[in-house]
Amino acid sequence: MAVHTDMCHCRGIERSVERVAEFWVSYANPRQMNAAIDDGRPRSVALADATSDRNVWHCSLSLNPDEGELSDEKWGAIAGDFMREMGFDDPESPRPSARWVAIRHGKTTAGGDHIHIAASAVREDGTKADTFNDFTRAQAACNTLERTHGLVVLTSRENDRGTRGIKPAEAARATRAGAPETSRALLERTVRACATASTTEAEFVRRLRAQKVLLRPRYDTGTTGTVVGYSVAATPTAAERAAGTKPVWYGGGRLAKDLTLPRLRDEWDTTGTAPQDAAAEWSAARRGTAVTITTGRERSPLDPKLFARAAEDIGKWNTYLTSIPVEDTAQWARAAGRTAGVFAAWSSRTEPTPGPLAKAATVLSQSAQIPAHQHITPDPERRHAGGAASIVMQAALATRGGAAANALLLRQMMRTIEAFADAERAAGRIHQAHTLTLVRERELTTLHERLLVRVSTDSLAGTVATEPARAASAVSIEGGVAAAGANRGAGQPAAALKGTVVGELTDDERAELLSSRHLDQAWSSGDGSRRGVTGDGASLISFPEDRDRDGPEL
Repeated sequence: MAVHTDMCHCRGIERSVERVAEFWVSYANPRQMNAAIDDGRPRSVALADATSDRNVWHCSLSLNPDEGELSDEKWGAIAGDFMREMGFDDPESPRPSARWVAIRHGKTTAGGDHIHIAASAVREDGTKADTFNDFTRAQAACNTLERTHGLVVLTSRENDRGTRGIKPAEAARATRAGAPETSRALLERTVRACATASTTEAEFVRRLRAQKVLLRPRYDTGTTGTVVGYSVAATPTAAERAAGTKPVWYGGGRLAKDLTLPRLRDEWDTTGTAPQDAAAEWSAARRGTAVTITTGRERSPLDPKLFARAAEDIGKWNTYLTSIPVEDTAQWARAAGRTAGVFAAWSSRTEPTPGPLAKAATVLSQSAQIPAHQHITPDPERRHAGGAASIVMQAALATRGGAAANALLLRQMMRTIEAFADAERAAGRIHQAHTLTLVRERELTTLHERLLVRVSTDSLAGTVATEPARAASAVSIEGGVAAAGANRGAGQPAAALKGTVVGELTDDERAELLSSRHLDQAWSSGDGSRRGVTGDGASLISFPEDRDRDGPEL
């Protein structure tokens, strides 16, 4: 059961809940106030603008569409129990109750049965109802009610590993702009890609600015030099600027739990002049001036042959994953975030609109969300997967680094997805394991088949070709990974990938590509199936009975 909470000022609702008119509750939004101060507005003006009446507390409770509809009586019982858990209407409390009303709205646009609840923020005796930390408390209340009333229990929330949902205003903004996703989703993926590909904080700042992301630092209280956080925003389009639309800023923690600056710093080099270099880049971003270093690692052109090496790097990364104990949730979460960064970096280079790689990055990022107290001690000796992320963002995708190299890398990344699905399944997060499996078998397998569609089995098997024949056997895939070029954030069109001459592959690469082609063909034509795991919203999934998960031994 999902819950959304809000404080609102609505005369109609006030009359519905018969609120005591002479009492008023006001609230100052600290985030809005600080943003206005950062924009140069006087503190008194910023405080006044960020203060609003909060006389009515509002929330909605909704079911997963798969749970069907509940009766009015059932919803009434749930609403009463929820308001008791939230402290608005507790018969055992010495305080009087606050007036409240529940309205059943039927199904949401997504198909989930739901109700809305409005309650007076002032009790019958004139005291203010406790709405502090209401979102967290509401989530805990929903977890209790799910078990009490036999509803589907969201284990992601129970384990504090959930991700932020999309707000209606964000979805509406994307719809008006004709965008395929919300700006927050795009920013989260862009930040994750840049963070994973970077070795230092200064490089991270430069990469984000190169992606045309608006960036501003958050300084420690009373200082202008110690950066403790950051916010990002999408650059307004020409139409938005003409309409006077202001950028919407998101702090790193609002994008994802693992994208806060302290978490990101755990993965970067902080030795030598790294802190000073980062401070200089943050200052330049704050002022809107040019970057301080124009010859950084992120601007160095990479040899196209390095793209083929990315598959080898991910192979070593997969070996590293086997060393992580199943019970080490924090290490698996950290690895999931880094792997999601590789997919995000790859997507930023090759997908003009969100595709299979972006989907994989999003689903893996959900496995990276863990509570703050499970912070991992930095270890410079552990693997980072940053090399592969940097390669897929910067290497020129041509000749040796074309479709065949993409297929080899994708095959390794599909194995990585399998490893995380197994880890989630072993940890009891069945729904997340099921989601990862679906992405691997539906999204990535389809993409892999497209990369191999023009690669003949004979050429992969090692047939020696003449120059004309080699040219004819070159892979040329339109769309997906093959539509690679400059970052779309830079506003440049993607260039079509000409492909890889198969004859240039090494024997090991050719054998790997051939085996993966056979596996894809077996998956496409297989008609055997076995029952998959279910639970936490998971459904049945079919697999060919004779399918070798890891392929033939090479």
